Amino acid sequence: MSLTLAACTANGADESTDDSKGSGFQFVEASINDVHRALRSGDMSCVDIVKGYLRRIETYDQPLGLNAVIFTNPAALKRAARIDAKLAAGEPLGPLYCVPVLLKDNFDTRDMPTSGGSVVLKNSLPPNDAFMVKKLREAGAIVIAKTNMAEWAFSPKQTVSSSYGTTANAYALDRVPAGSSGGTASATAASFGVIGMGTDTGNSIRGPSSHLALFGIRSTLGLTSRDGVIPLAFDRDIAGPMTRAVEDAAKVFNVVAGFDPADPFTELGKGLREEDYTAFLNPQALRGKRIGVLRALVDTDDADPAVIAVFETALADLAAQGAVIVDPFTVENLEEHLEGDYFCARFRYDMHGYLQSLGERAPIKDVMEVRSRGEYSPYIKGRLDYFATFPADVSPVKLDPPCPEFPNHSGRQAYLEDVLGSMDSAQIDAIVYPSWTNPPARLENAVEEYLGDNSQLVAPATGLPAVSVPMGYSYGGLPAGLQILGRPYSEGLLFSLAYAYEQATRHRRPPVSFPAID
Repeated sequence: MSLTLAACTANGADESTDDSKGSGFQFVEASINDVHRALRSGDMSCVDIVKGYLRRIETYDQPLGLNAVIFTNPAALKRAARIDAKLAAGEPLGPLYCVPVLLKDNFDTRDMPTSGGSVVLKNSLPPNDAFMVKKLREAGAIVIAKTNMAEWAFSPKQTVSSSYGTTANAYALDRVPAGSSGGTASATAASFGVIGMGTDTGNSIRGPSSHLALFGIRSTLGLTSRDGVIPLAFDRDIAGPMTRAVEDAAKVFNVVAGFDPADPFTELGKGLREEDYTAFLNPQALRGKRIGVLRALVDTDDADPAVIAVFETALADLAAQGAVIVDPFTVENLEEHLEGDYFCARFRYDMHGYLQSLGERAPIKDVMEVRSRGEYSPYIKGRLDYFATFPADVSPVKLDPPCPEFPNHSGRQAYLEDVLGSMDSAQIDAIVYPSWTNPPARLENAVEEYLGDNSQLVAPATGLPAVSVPMGYSYGGLPAGLQILGRPYSEGLLFSLAYAYEQATRHRRPPVSFPAID
């Protein structure tokens, strides 16, 4: 048991706290609505709820070797007590009051360290909360814990950090949770909190969501702020919710989406967010929608037949709910775009800006100091060597040759135009394909068995929004995700389609190793 967990137990997570305290509230799979019902009925206090989740973390995370949670928030119970006082006084409460949040370790928190998976930043305490963290707290949510991540968010394959080690998959402890938001994914799947927050540069929300039977959303580039999030590539990075239910993600999205003057990319989406994303949650939303099946990302040479069988069943389920399945759907010049060099190697430059934001508290001035010191996990050496060839203080736009940012990147804009043009020609509302065409790899062979990651291939380069929603299980219990991709700022539609599919199929089930505590 870590010192931080022990401190939290001493602060009130006593041994008498069970998973329901004799009430109708159940911690396993609890939703935002469940939390609020329990509080309004008086069955549970906010302190009871926070204590219960702290106890689940203490009971299961390290003892079972999941290693999803890196530390808990010592101030969580005090914040819960303040919410209880507001409830008792009848004071106004935010839309996420007393909702325990599991936060990936690249979101800045003014009251807890933020390491980005690096031992060098293990004790780095940012001066301010990230934009999304601030919004969550203003809405009454409680950051209950921070979660492990792949070092510097470099790996979609696994979640291994030099700061906190290796995270396992909650459904199979010998399997990977994917990366880089694997800690958030496994912790959320195991019901260590109610909602999770992750980041996605290429795969890292949707991939772990697929591997852990969660709903995860990568929003349109420009709709959500990345301010205060340790960057990998600022013109691709996205932050957002990972939840056990689509409705919960929509409620979180209402809070965190929108313009932020500290993030210049949100100028692109200014005024384009919906007023209320929960208004799109219609169980009949699939009726009449034309859904294109991007076979180029389904029938690949390395696709696992068991996962593809799950996907084919998903197509039948979509059709049963009234969707018109357009199969196959093709994207003009797709192969050319998949082979295109559309990635700007801007990690060192973006990290230079982030480290400056820490001010005098910054433990290093240039991220490549970790390379010269040898303070990193061996598996990221190649990435560090590559990024070290680029300057820390020169924008990619000013390099020779330049690498333009998304709005001015001719290759990425051409890819976007071809996707949208192909959708228009076929009158497609959304595109579907498996989030991964293979099951989660074994931990011991995470690199060798890295196959089938589709999340990297369309959404990041084009800036388009995409979600992953549980579509079933292969090999008896390994989760698989259905990816749904839409037009720019069509998040409302994506929430509606995913919700209708979720409600019709009810694939989500909790991992058996993390039951209610007696």
